[in-house]
Amino acid sequence: MALPITYNIRNVFVRWRATVATIAGIALVVAVYMIMQTMAEGLEKSSQNTGDPRNIMIVRKGSTAESSSQVTRAQLKEFNYLPQIARDAKGQPLLSADVVVLVSLPRRDGSGEANVLVRGVSPVGMDLRPQVSLVEGRWFTPGKREVVVSRRLSPRFANFEIGGKFRTGGKELTVVGILDGSSSAFDSEVWMDADESRSIFDRENYSSVLVRAKDDAAGKEFVKRIESDKRLPLLALSEVEYYAAQTKTAMPIKFLGNFLAMAMSVGAIFAAMNTMYASVGSRTREIGTLRVLGYRRRSILISFLLEGAFLSLVGGVIGCLLALPLPLLGYSIGTLNFETWGETVFQFRMTPMLAVKGLAFSVIVGVLGSLLPSIRAARLPVIAALKSL
Repeated sequence: MALPITYNIRNVFVRWRATVATIAGIALVVAVYMIMQTMAEGLEKSSQNTGDPRNIMIVRKGSTAESSSQVTRAQLKEFNYLPQIARDAKGQPLLSADVVVLVSLPRRDGSGEANVLVRGVSPVGMDLRPQVSLVEGRWFTPGKREVVVSRRLSPRFANFEIGGKFRTGGKELTVVGILDGSSSAFDSEVWMDADESRSIFDRENYSSVLVRAKDDAAGKEFVKRIESDKRLPLLALSEVEYYAAQTKTAMPIKFLGNFLAMAMSVGAIFAAMNTMYASVGSRTREIGTLRVLGYRRRSILISFLLEGAFLSLVGGVIGCLLALPLPLLGYSIGTLNFETWGETVFQFRMTPMLAVKGLAFSVIVGVLGSLLPSIRAARLPVIAALKSL
């Protein structure tokens, strides 16, 4: 005979103090877990959302980031004549050689310095990245030591407002515009003219080359040609694939989130266990009566497990709701990118799958915490249970 679920629901409200304590403990555990996971999801999204599938990125073989890559000017000249590259109305190749430099700049709040990626781009490079737009001010003028900073970086670093000046590479640069990278990796960069960047930072070569292929077939042929040319120790791959591979930075955050969740879940499991043991102790006579009425041990076991899972599920829902305001408000946070060693700014991001994981996590905690008390309730001797006070 199955035990009516309404029995457990009524007991949850009757013993509301213990119920609230259990739900609150699990809600806090799930909230911490969800916050860490939304951070990792936002960081991964910023990399995966970067690039155009029509573009091909060329970097030095073995380099882990553009800042550690080199493409010589001699190699660059060879690309200009390759037939796989698309051309504009004037017959010029859609190709941009970039210079990526890591510089240390002071934070706006005076808490020290952090690394920032400065990207030297050409006018063609701007056209090849349509997801980047100017939202305030104007674009830089080559030769005038002007830069355009990301809207996400602007409030985090000193003198990153329009008209602000900062020194790097022994030169003073002026901020003339604010760009928006549409939640991509470009939201963590400062842009300036490529050749001027090479001059200021004393770079003989470029860091990477971005090209636009005529079509998919031409793109595959271009990649194959670069890889088969032994004179070119270069790596060519889709721009989308290149930035998607930069998601390794999210792994430490995911690991930390899982570690904290596991550590805190132990406490939550014991909290749920104490609550359920107390519930079993206060309902000893009720359990004996249920056995006399014909309810089997299996039914009582399942009933108490469902009660613990229900409490944990409520806590999981509350925990997800506690973590939800950060993604909804578009809150941004910065962290060190272990691939580029620069400051990476990204938004918290909540997805339906993350919410499902949070709820599943809470139910597992509840079931584990209810298992031993449920077994004890199912094994209570009928006569002893009826005689308890």
